[in-house]
Amino acid sequence: MRQANIYAAKAQLSELVQAALDGEEVWIARAGKPLVRLVPGSPASRLGGRGSLDLEPGSIDAAFSPEVEATVAALIGGEVSGSP
Repeated sequence: MRQANIYAAKAQLSELVQAALDGEEVWIARAGKPLVRLVPGSPASRLGGRGSLDLEPGSIDAAFSPEVEATVAALIGGEVSGSP
């Protein structure tokens, strides 16, 4: 296990990231107490932009239908503009 205090971690960030990528357990500490652990991410864990959802476009459009809007509004006690 590798541990670095926050100040030292700033100066060694590239090295600490590489160690985590290599499978080493890396902790960042404050006053010698571990606070956070660096772990490798994966491309699937990143937030994607438009087109990152594996859904049919029609299913997204259906989520915003007037019927759904009216149901949600009724559940929260609000009104939908354009509804009777």
